[in-house]
Amino acid sequence: MATGKLRIRAKEGGSVVAVIGDEDTITGFLLAGVGDLGAKRNPNFLMVTNKTKPAEVEAAFKSFTSRDDVAIVLITQDVANEIRQLLDDYNALFPAVLEIPSKNTPYDITKDSLMVRVRRLQGLDNA
Repeated sequence: MATGKLRIRAKEGGSVVAVIGDEDTITGFLLAGVGDLGAKRNPNFLMVTNKTKPAEVEAAFKSFTSRDDVAIVLITQDVANEIRQLLDDYNALFPAVLEIPSKNTPYDITKDSLMVRVRRLQGLDNA
């Protein structure tokens, strides 16, 4: 039954959500059942601490956005700020990258790469 609309289907076997964030955020998502190991036994999350280097965050982001089984990458905004240029340059439709607030840092719509693009498309932002 063709409806003329674009249909997007998860790959066979399903898709997962990847999460990059602080310990509390990761723990919450793991308790909610989001944790998974990929085919190569790679986890779908990165717990960022004050000892985590920005290069490690970049590597995890690149890994998650290149995995076939990841549909959404959630990243806390404070961690996203560490790799802002990489997020601003990311323009693929899938996996979708969404910035979320963390326990210690409130969400700032003006820093969210996706929301900045949406506002530009709506003509609400001259930047």
